[in-house]
Amino acid sequence: MIDDVHLDGDGPLQHQLYQQLTQRIIHRRYLPGNRLPSSRQLAQDLGVSRNTVTAVYDQLKAEGFLQSRAGQGVFVHENISPSMLQPGKGSTLRPLSTSGLLPPIPQLTDRHINRAEDASLPFQPGLPDLEAFPIRSWNRILHHHESRRALRGYDSTQGYRPLRRAIAEYLRSSRGVRCQEQQVIITNGAQQALSLIVDVLLEPGDPVFCENPGYRGARYALASRDNPITPVPLREQVLDVDALNALGPAKLLFCTPTHQYPMGGILDISQRMALLHWAQRNQTWVIEDDYDSEFHFHKKPFAAIQGMYEDAPVLYVGSFSKTLMPALRVGYLVVPEPLVEHFVQSKRTHGGESPLLTQATIAEFIETGQFTRHLRRMRQLYRGKWLHFQARVAEELGGLVTPVAESAGMHLVLEGNFDDQELSRWLRTQGIGSTPLSAHFTGDAASTGLVMGFASASEREIEQCVSLLKQWLTSSMISG
Repeated sequence: MIDDVHLDGDGPLQHQLYQQLTQRIIHRRYLPGNRLPSSRQLAQDLGVSRNTVTAVYDQLKAEGFLQSRAGQGVFVHENISPSMLQPGKGSTLRPLSTSGLLPPIPQLTDRHINRAEDASLPFQPGLPDLEAFPIRSWNRILHHHESRRALRGYDSTQGYRPLRRAIAEYLRSSRGVRCQEQQVIITNGAQQALSLIVDVLLEPGDPVFCENPGYRGARYALASRDNPITPVPLREQVLDVDALNALGPAKLLFCTPTHQYPMGGILDISQRMALLHWAQRNQTWVIEDDYDSEFHFHKKPFAAIQGMYEDAPVLYVGSFSKTLMPALRVGYLVVPEPLVEHFVQSKRTHGGESPLLTQATIAEFIETGQFTRHLRRMRQLYRGKWLHFQARVAEELGGLVTPVAESAGMHLVLEGNFDDQELSRWLRTQGIGSTPLSAHFTGDAASTGLVMGFASASEREIEQCVSLLKQWLTSSMISG
């Protein structure tokens, strides 16, 4: 019998039970190999439905906390090592000392980065289904706020407070992020969040680690002051955490742990713990880009690494570009409270306030439950497109490409031995977007393929795309 779990806090019972069991395992109150009560017994002990307990057990098994043994029951997973569960002598990660990490409040820079234009073509990675956006509901909220005098002037560089509050509540309940509204900074997209991190935390010469392959926008921002960028290889489509020890120290590490971009792997619980402990030992800030965690098709996504420990050395980045629409240009950054004023001052210097009417509209869209309903609809829509695109690729492109298919996200990687730069350019002339897989690599050891964002494509466009890919690849093999 478990007698130290009490479901009397705020939030859904399932979320409370998940949080309490997770923390007890992390803090070694429940040791590896310990048997837990059956779902029926725990439900009876806690006075909740068995479905609630079963859902939590299933999620903890998926994340590697628990394991089932046939005919014996449910146990704390034996492969969670004590060193991963208990950093140092305490039961939580020690907070990073901000002394010595913070340079002076950043000044204006004359540096300018040229960026290629991103076309809104079908299959462009990161582009949601714009036709499925509930524009009428959105416009009703927007028109209501347009009449409010208080929203026609200035507000706050940090961001509209109701939006910061709504984001904090959403992140706590859906992503397990530990934050309050005062830790949230509204940004003009995720790219500005990355730029603010550079302005506040990097000094000349500070080393930076990035996944390889990885998100190009992060590389552009993190290298904007000529800081040395060290590529961290992947292993089985996720960041190779074991490789970090051989790479030396770093001030920042950028990663996408819940859905590696672009390869799609998901860091398991042991890898997440090892990553945080490495960061704590090396006094490194981890930038967690949680770019499309809402779109997992077969199971609930892993909770954010930011929320795994109190005072984890993590800067959490998100945006509404994929969940709503890119044209909003609204993102958010969650930072430890001692850093908030530094980031707000940097934003005041380098960008100022974010559009107030847009912030107010998003806030009401979340508060009225429309955001959650929209995500639910999009998750089902994208799942159907994901399955259809994979099926057509398997039927028509077998032997020509190898799909890297994970149960998450808005894109599919098609690996193959072909000139991906040339193919991507040709597809653009046919009205189809993509990015070459090789462009996401740093250095010479690059794989070739295409990153295809299926979320924005219709069924007809999927058929057209597969046909064009078959035409080009077949022709290329013949001519080669």
